[in-house]
Amino acid sequence: MKLSFYGAAETVTGSCIIVEHTGGKFMVDCGMFQGSKALRELNEKEFQFIVSDIDFLILTHAHIDHSGMVPKLVKHGFNKPIYATKPTNELCEIMLADSAHIQETDAEYDTRKNKRKGLPPVEPIYTMQDAQDAMKLFREAEYNEEFSPQENIRMRFNDSGHMLGSASVEVWVTEDGKTEKIVFSGDLGNHDKPLLKDPAIITEADYVVLESTYGGRNHTYVDASDKFLDIVRSTLAVGGTLVIPAFAVGRTQEILYELNYYKENNLLGAYNDVRVFVDSPLAIKATEVFKNNYAAMDAETNELVSEGDDPLVFSNLNFSVTAEDSKALNTDEEPKIIISASGMCDAGRIRHHIKHNAYKENCTILFVGYQAEGSLGRLLLDGEKDIKLFGERIAVNARIENIDYFSGHADHNSLVKWAGNFKNVKSIILVHGEDEALKALSDSLQSENGQNVHIAQHMSTIDLSDMKPVEESSPRLVLKTLRSGVEPPKAETYIDTLAQMAQNIANTLKDKEKLLEENAFDKIKLFLECVNDILSKE
Repeated sequence: MKLSFYGAAETVTGSCIIVEHTGGKFMVDCGMFQGSKALRELNEKEFQFIVSDIDFLILTHAHIDHSGMVPKLVKHGFNKPIYATKPTNELCEIMLADSAHIQETDAEYDTRKNKRKGLPPVEPIYTMQDAQDAMKLFREAEYNEEFSPQENIRMRFNDSGHMLGSASVEVWVTEDGKTEKIVFSGDLGNHDKPLLKDPAIITEADYVVLESTYGGRNHTYVDASDKFLDIVRSTLAVGGTLVIPAFAVGRTQEILYELNYYKENNLLGAYNDVRVFVDSPLAIKATEVFKNNYAAMDAETNELVSEGDDPLVFSNLNFSVTAEDSKALNTDEEPKIIISASGMCDAGRIRHHIKHNAYKENCTILFVGYQAEGSLGRLLLDGEKDIKLFGERIAVNARIENIDYFSGHADHNSLVKWAGNFKNVKSIILVHGEDEALKALSDSLQSENGQNVHIAQHMSTIDLSDMKPVEESSPRLVLKTLRSGVEPPKAETYIDTLAQMAQNIANTLKDKEKLLEENAFDKIKLFLECVNDILSKE
């Protein structure tokens, strides 16, 4: 078997792995790159694999960095089954539509700018129709139930505790009469978190593909809830607004759960009637999905529901649906709490709330989730005092706080402990982490667990039989180099390679049998893609 890593390798977004075996190929996740401009631009490039080769897709969960390129995959011809849990299917229906709306809106804006410059229109990465077509391919997988998507492959989804519907996936692949098992961790959650069950423990695997987001860092669990309560009280006490950038799915609902607890137990004292606004149409829809899936959540949540206490509903909770509702929040000077998306502040209504509150000394911006390198959220956390939003320079005078307890990702110690359950694993393959996190986790897995570790590299392929990188053909290397985000060499560097490619194609076209046997059309496409990318760099 071979694993190829097309995203979330040496970075935390764009999750995409292709598994090649003697019977075909399947994909695990197809996510969107987020964070810096260089990463986001990767979303606009052509897929660096042949879409029609993929037999099925496994989706570990609904977050856009794991699911966000599924509509583009469908746009380019994918029409095979997509396996995910019921909550993931329901969340993807709203999240992919929301993402498609963003792609269309951004393309319309860029087209208007291009028109004024005499440039051609901009096509969206994908459309609402592509998102709708994608949803027709989703198939429901039950937790803890083994099934076979095709001959010689079995799989089982386990609750990973990261978000509603998230899963770690066990996959058994039989080749030449020998069966090997790969476990894809997906994103692993924390223990004892509101709403969610703890990550399921898996003990057997030949290979484990493990996320590394918080490698080298541990969450501060002690008094985290008290810290949140103190931030709420102290901000309201000086007449300020508390702005919480939160991912629309998962983090928003956890914050609502916490605020519900404070209000019902009168922990906010004089501020118990504070108004709370959820300002994200996607978060509002996602909250409804959560309410429809309480049965999939932890025992404590189900006990509250059985007692008639909806943990996501409380007094003075308001949902800002329209753009006018959202704008009104920034002309309202009364103390309040605003929960808005996106969680990394790279898009959405949260950017307007930061613009209107970051310069105020009595306001607080509270981060409750991971902030990728290059994101506005990371800049603010790193102490940036002057930011640019909507063409304006904004002074940052507000208090900036961070509570990583609310992170949906397992921390360093939890990752090491979870991986330690695999006693006879041949290798742990690390993905979904930045360089320092990957190295820190790799060191601990080797020193503490005695496990063999391989750090996956972006655009690399490894052969599991010997864990060595697979040598790529020259044409494929050309394309990978061009699309790696690294400044490529000049076109003349590739003249010999391109000439050889052209000659091979010419020879194939002369022979009708070769035309069919050697998949000449894919060769031609690859050749043209290389030429186009080279010319675009010149």
